[in-house]
Amino acid sequence: MTGGLTIHEASMALVTDLGRVRGPQFGLPVNGALDQYSARVANILVGNAEHAPLVELTLFDLAFTPDRDVLVAATGAEMTLEVGGEPRPQWEPVPVRAGERVALRGMVAGMRCYLAIRGSVEVPHLLGSCAPDTVVGFGHSLSAGERLELAGPDDAPMSPYLGISLYNLGVCPPSLDGTAVVDVVDGPEIGEFGGTAHRLFRQPYEVSPRSNHIGLRLGGAEVPVRTSTDEKISRGVPVGAVEVPPGDELLVLHRGRGVTAGYPVLGVVTSTSLDTLGQLRPGQSAVFRHVDAMQARSDVRAWRKALDALRTNVTTVFSSLGFGDGATPNQRGYHHELTSLRAGD
Repeated sequence: MTGGLTIHEASMALVTDLGRVRGPQFGLPVNGALDQYSARVANILVGNAEHAPLVELTLFDLAFTPDRDVLVAATGAEMTLEVGGEPRPQWEPVPVRAGERVALRGMVAGMRCYLAIRGSVEVPHLLGSCAPDTVVGFGHSLSAGERLELAGPDDAPMSPYLGISLYNLGVCPPSLDGTAVVDVVDGPEIGEFGGTAHRLFRQPYEVSPRSNHIGLRLGGAEVPVRTSTDEKISRGVPVGAVEVPPGDELLVLHRGRGVTAGYPVLGVVTSTSLDTLGQLRPGQSAVFRHVDAMQARSDVRAWRKALDALRTNVTTVFSSLGFGDGATPNQRGYHHELTSLRAGD
């Protein structure tokens, strides 16, 4: 059975995934979700592959109605999730009946919220990814009145106890308010900044309103000064490069950055801290913390381990409910167990 979502309200909402891995070899940015952890968790919570298309909201609200039963999960920025006018939790799978209005409103912390729908949605792909790319004019932004087609199975678990949490899988959302801590490893040109390189780690920087998916501009503190006057030739730069252009701001490249650049690279933000940057609002403060490559790799391994553990828990829960193997909820007679289910209990 096919189905779709009728979009009632959408501003700065688009369909994305984890990015265009093959893009850089063709001169295209990788793009994709700016908070990869939240996007991955949202998809895992509904049983999707981590790279499946999902909705990314930036700052503003979203409202829609499905025409068939669906399972959704909202992660990332803190918002109010309502289903049929009733509040539902973020960071958990939430069942939605056909015809029930779903709304995400009032983002109070963070910058981007991710909404995954079991089975995902149907959108065009370019080089294996649906991630929007402003350079080539590709991507799917949501607009009020449109119908977004659903993909995948029509097997959302329904419960008679929809007024309370269906699952509690113990996901710990990251802290999104206050001063953010951003881990950085040494960049290839750190030696060109002499004794001023340590300024990067000495005081907080403030996110500029000119920041976007291409990069974050940060100012309000002393910027390291390059001692060399040699001209930099444009060359390949990684996502997360901390560049020091002329002026009084730093530029931290994010997933929409071009594949080449010519400013000196003082440091590189770690993979896990890129997610932190993706949730920073204009005016919010961030402090940079120096880590070595070994610590950065250890953090990524821990991040991956946590995601794998969550996937195992979700699989265990769905399997115990007879969900995900082609069986319907009623065929397994489990509805009485849905009020407070924890993986492994």
